Amino acid sequence: MTENIAAPRAEHRDITRSFHGEDFVDSYEWLRNKDDAEVIDLLNAENAYTDAKTAHLGELKARIFDEIKSRTKETDLAVPSLIDGYWYYSRTTEGEQYPVWARIADTGVRPELIAGEAIEGEQILIDGPTLATGQEFFKLGGFEIAPADDLLAYTVDNSGDERHDVVVKNMSTGEIIDDSVTGVGYGLAFTLDASHLYYVRVDDAWRPHQVWRHELGSDPAHDVLVYQEDDERYWMGIAASRDNRHIVIGLGSSTTGESYLLDAADTAAEPVCVAPREQDIDYSIEVASDHLLITHNANHIGFEVSHAPIGPAPRTTWQTVLAPGDGERIIGVDAFDTHAVVSMRSGGVTQLRVLPKEADGYGEPWDVPTSGEVRTVELMNNPRHDAREIRYRLESFLIPATVCEIDVTTHESEVLKQTEVLGGYDPNEYREQRLWVEARDGVKIPVSLVARADIKPDGTNPGLLYGYGSYEVSINPSFVASRLSMLDRGMVFAIAHIRGGGEMGRQWYDDGKLAAKMHTFEDFVDVGRFLVESGWVAPDRLAAEGRSAGGLLMGAITNLAPDLWRVVHAGVPFVDALTTILNPDLPLTVGEWEEWGNPIESEEIYRLMRSYSPYENIAESSYPAILATTSLNDTRVFFVEPLKWVQRLRETVTNDPSERPILLRCQMAAGHGGKSGRYDAWHERAEELAIIFDQLGISQ
Repeated sequence: MTENIAAPRAEHRDITRSFHGEDFVDSYEWLRNKDDAEVIDLLNAENAYTDAKTAHLGELKARIFDEIKSRTKETDLAVPSLIDGYWYYSRTTEGEQYPVWARIADTGVRPELIAGEAIEGEQILIDGPTLATGQEFFKLGGFEIAPADDLLAYTVDNSGDERHDVVVKNMSTGEIIDDSVTGVGYGLAFTLDASHLYYVRVDDAWRPHQVWRHELGSDPAHDVLVYQEDDERYWMGIAASRDNRHIVIGLGSSTTGESYLLDAADTAAEPVCVAPREQDIDYSIEVASDHLLITHNANHIGFEVSHAPIGPAPRTTWQTVLAPGDGERIIGVDAFDTHAVVSMRSGGVTQLRVLPKEADGYGEPWDVPTSGEVRTVELMNNPRHDAREIRYRLESFLIPATVCEIDVTTHESEVLKQTEVLGGYDPNEYREQRLWVEARDGVKIPVSLVARADIKPDGTNPGLLYGYGSYEVSINPSFVASRLSMLDRGMVFAIAHIRGGGEMGRQWYDDGKLAAKMHTFEDFVDVGRFLVESGWVAPDRLAAEGRSAGGLLMGAITNLAPDLWRVVHAGVPFVDALTTILNPDLPLTVGEWEEWGNPIESEEIYRLMRSYSPYENIAESSYPAILATTSLNDTRVFFVEPLKWVQRLRETVTNDPSERPILLRCQMAAGHGGKSGRYDAWHERAEELAIIFDQLGISQ
């Protein structure tokens, strides 16, 4: 970093926070108001400062962007899916930021579509480039094909705040039937006759809490409230069953589930509770024609799949279909006419298990064949209830996303498409492996690692360690084209599958939440130290990266071991966690208490969070270089958290800002996932990587 200019500094406007006998003076809480012109001016100044401090990286940023672009087949087609006489697909075109979603009529065989060539009979359903014209942000929230009248409903977010406008159109004529419903959350479902549409609204805290029914063509003021969830711990979603005969309302907190059914044939249907919620009984349902398949933890911490009647189905009616084996965690189930597919984790990796349907229940299960410890297999969207094939995606650090189908009768599989990586990519030039690192309490932490094949653990390599470790979310190995820009420069990339995530099952999650949360941070530090001590990464050449709750991880591990990291990238980081969790009026706070604990009521939880919350624990010492990235319209982790954090870092740490700067990049028209267009996203990633490379001594 070469520009010797002063970093933006906000003035102190002290607010005292008092809990459990402690007064904490917060000088920067006033920055929370994004409608304050001073706050916007500060964010613009932060962006200008980052521009100046990275001006010398212009060529490197451009080179990385060109590398990402040159590896990507910009004009491409997704594998089509057959639904009710049409093949549906999306396609991208070189130079366009967004896809087009389209369909063609079925002729009896799977169409052989060629990217870049005209597709005879194509009907464009959602024209992303056209819809995005004149918008700073465009994201398709979701879409739903109606079971009648050739209708399609889709939702669009044009700000990044995840509130969507609904559009219903006739797919054959292109006529807009209804666009009167606005400001909704995720999830749509049609009634069986396609005369009504169900949707979800969010409350002031951005929590999905209501299901509404809208009669197409009517004034939304007359829409009917079908269900409202008043317990702020619970989120909700809706979806039509695969046979379109039922609509499922799924509710869940971090620990407890509940589901309701609506008869899709009844346009005035009332929700029917499947099984009343019981604290710490987590369940979800799948309609399987004439019965339900329920995934639940009533008997096993690894969950199980049970058979139950449709309609009210108290726990006494649940009959076990599949129980987990040792080291297994059942995630969910998808039901079809002749079989069901269970998504699960086994031995720390993903797995698909097939349950053949028989006259008196389900037969002997079998697993979709895969191999290797550093791979991911996931069920794809399989919309047809009468399908005899299972479509799934297989990938790893080195295997690009590969769409496969397997016949449930013959067990024969075929590859339908593998994402093409341009530029002469050869997976044999790299190697991927699973390591097990002993944490300070003796627990073995799985680590997925990838590097160029010629890289040796000789203590000279730059490296990046990625982590998340919350909400039972698993960070699975996947192929990312931009990662090749790291590997080709001799970097080692690793994912630490730390406690608090879901990689090793529900107990792994429980061992990294609430009072056990320190395990998450300590595991990550221990893996980082292992990478250095074992020679995989050179001292002073280790970067750390995480997003959202993984951004909290970044702040915590920076405070715990500032000498271990050369540079830390905290994306949309939850770094002012205690302030947020102490304020139940802030969006999403109440629902977070089951994850972190309630520091308002519990002094023990308050003291624990006070000990790891990044904002409160910055030390007066030398820190790694920091890159914090955020978005003005992010509704999950507000921009104010990284903004406050970088201000407090700058006034506390002893870094020479010319060598180890504290930087903030705020996207002014984006959401939690960053910018929406693919080229814009590549530019974002190119800047992040250029800053990381520069700190690790990689100049080209």
